[in-house]
Amino acid sequence: MTKCISNELLRNLRNDIPIEGLITHILKIPSKHSEGYFRFLCPICNEFNTATKKETNLARCFRCNKNFNPIDMVITCSGLNFLDTVKFLLPILADYNRVK
Repeated sequence: MTKCISNELLRNLRNDIPIEGLITHILKIPSKHSEGYFRFLCPICNEFNTATKKETNLARCFRCNKNFNPIDMVITCSGLNFLDTVKFLLPILADYNRVK
């Protein structure tokens, strides 16, 4: 993969891979539904004071005030660098696009 990643690809990685599916099925972060909200264990502070917003495809921890898009979440949970994270997410994006 070249070191130049298009803005369109980055936008697709951030917006087209559902954050809840990434958290539960790919990264296998402990999660639950509580009080009508999807909650996950924050990979930074290990608290469940979290939520996701489907409209923006973001996850948020209200304790450490961190927002996560799919790229941020993988980097934080896996320790991969940015380029390796993009490589990791490409087949996941392809799978989601195939299902659409």
